[in-house]
Amino acid sequence: MKKDNKKVVYWLLTGCALIFIMVIVGGITRLTHSGLSISNYKLISGTIPPMNEQEWNEAFDLYKQYPEYQKINNQFTLEDFKDIYFWEWIHRVIGRFIGIVFIIPFIYFLIRKQLTKETIKKCIILMFMGSFQGFLGWFMVKSGLVDRPDVSHYRLAMHLTTAFITFAYTFWVALDLIYPNRHQVNIKFRNLMRWGIVILIFQIIYGAFVAGLDAGFLHNHWPLMNDGALVHESVYIEQSPIIKNFIEGKSGVQFVHRYLAYIVVGVIIFIWYKGRKLVTNALQLNSLNILITIVFIQFLLGIFTLIYRVPITLGVLHQVVAFILLGAMTFSLHRFSK
Repeated sequence: MKKDNKKVVYWLLTGCALIFIMVIVGGITRLTHSGLSISNYKLISGTIPPMNEQEWNEAFDLYKQYPEYQKINNQFTLEDFKDIYFWEWIHRVIGRFIGIVFIIPFIYFLIRKQLTKETIKKCIILMFMGSFQGFLGWFMVKSGLVDRPDVSHYRLAMHLTTAFITFAYTFWVALDLIYPNRHQVNIKFRNLMRWGIVILIFQIIYGAFVAGLDAGFLHNHWPLMNDGALVHESVYIEQSPIIKNFIEGKSGVQFVHRYLAYIVVGVIIFIWYKGRKLVTNALQLNSLNILITIVFIQFLLGIFTLIYRVPITLGVLHQVVAFILLGAMTFSLHRFSK
């Protein structure tokens, strides 16, 4: 890594760390059902929480106008409201802070001419992705302010998946600067790893579906679903036509997420097996060993999260390790691609 690139790399990796924190807080926000506690969006003034009893009562009165309070939380006191407000507020503040951390150093590096044309293009893509992520957050919240006292699981999946992809791309740009030298690439293996990432992202999307539909609170058995069945009958009878069961039905969505996990593990085992024959340096070998270790940890976390009916700690850990798994996949792909 060139000396001139060090500051840029630290900046990008700081962005990765902040997105990681953002995802953790986002998971807590979801699992504590805090996401609809702030029902308006103010870019600047929204950074400051209510500072006195009057402001708290005004925020609470605003919350009372929407379905979540009217249909679910109408027994809430002001103190209950403060608890859920905190997580949504800090989630939004971190989002704004990430924007500042990306934009101000980017302008500084542009002025100091420390970015190549290629890196500038990549950073502009990152800016767009970050802005789009912020928009999707509000777009998601709006879906829970109309009739249904919960956000759309489709919008939740878009919001979460975009965060994961933004992290992976930021990490990739940093890796391009850390490891600028190119080496010969095995095209077939690189393509295999690319397909592995596609399958993993598809699994992340279904994880968001499970979270958005609260589908983790039923069929809390493993390895079989309820009543000793590989496929519980509710998987295909909740919705009509049948295909809707697998994108909108709680049982169907959990079924896909549950069994897609086996495919993810199988694909990564295959990548590990094939990759070990192609390694040319210790970094590649270590990346494969880390990858297979993390996927087994994630698989076990998924099982425990399910059978213990999604306690907050396990639910957040499961999301966090999914994030780390995508990071490990990104690093391995980079080492076998560049």
